[in-house]
Amino acid sequence: MVIAVNCRLLLKNRLEGIGWFTYQTLKRITVNHPEHRFIFIFDRPYDPSFIFSDNITPVVTGLPTRHPVLWLLWLEFVIPRILKKYRADVFFSPDGFLSLRTRVKSVPVIHDISFAHRPKDLPFTVRTYYNFFFPRFARKAFRICTVSPYSQKDIINTYNVARAITRVVYNGVNEAYKPLPESEIQKVRTKYTDNKPYFLFVGSLHPRKNVENLLKAYDQFLEKTGLDIRMVIVGERMWAGGKAAKSSSHITCTGRLEPDELHRVMGSSLALTFVPWYEGFGIPVIEAMAAGVPVLTSNVTSLPEVGGKAAIYASPGSIDEIAAGMERLATDHDLCKRLISAGLERSALFTWDKTARKVWLSIDTVLKAIQEFPGV
Repeated sequence: MVIAVNCRLLLKNRLEGIGWFTYQTLKRITVNHPEHRFIFIFDRPYDPSFIFSDNITPVVTGLPTRHPVLWLLWLEFVIPRILKKYRADVFFSPDGFLSLRTRVKSVPVIHDISFAHRPKDLPFTVRTYYNFFFPRFARKAFRICTVSPYSQKDIINTYNVARAITRVVYNGVNEAYKPLPESEIQKVRTKYTDNKPYFLFVGSLHPRKNVENLLKAYDQFLEKTGLDIRMVIVGERMWAGGKAAKSSSHITCTGRLEPDELHRVMGSSLALTFVPWYEGFGIPVIEAMAAGVPVLTSNVTSLPEVGGKAAIYASPGSIDEIAAGMERLATDHDLCKRLISAGLERSALFTWDKTARKVWLSIDTVLKAIQEFPGV
């Protein structure tokens, strides 16, 4: 059968969270299911490395989806034509976007709906598009995949969709994340922090990630403890005012890092300090655990589900709690050892092989329904 796939976030050297989900799941699904034909739909020229197997036909639409107007044109006019041309049986969309103008059965992955709860974190046109169309995408879907029980419940309650059509498909951990030898840790720390230990934040820099409170807590931590522990911020510079005034000399902002460098920076950190207001999953949490790094994260949304007993938690709105968590990680070595051990065990539960298998089960459910009830 023919499975068309929205591949607009497969961008060479620019894979972010959803892009990595797309890459890791599709490279497994396409290789494992040579009996099916996959139509990979790109909105711009693609890299050949994304054509994972011989049963993939790449299609370039030539309409880069850079803002909401182009999203609308691409989804409602370009996509239906391609689905019709290639006689697609299913449309799989790893970023959650669907076309409302096609009768092809659709399976989106809706990673989270933070925009429904924190709309002001996004530009007006983006939040308007999301909050108008995503409820419709959810109702259009034949099956919905999402990345945590929290997100599943949120989608069901917010969009009033049936629980029976939703499936949880956790994210996985990149195999590169593993504990580093002490010699490598020293090299990385020398490069970024004058060989000083450091807390680490990884993520895009916008209000939902709560970098402002994190840095205020870091100021408080330095004032109280006097310890020479630095802060490294990894992420695109999308957030204004990203340095706390008192501690700016102790903060390194790297911008975006390539995967090979990111896993070295992660594995060389004293701890991950990741306290966002809202997460559908929180991949940095399990990446840090796999790298043998203790984790401080938020006690809200999906993060306690993902971290379990292998992390310590703070309210993202409490600077005092975040600072206290930093102090515990900096001074309680027995706690850190316990967290590292528990984190390595917990991170092993999250693999991309499992993710791909569960995504495929949702797609296969649709294929079987089409075969059993053609024309429905």
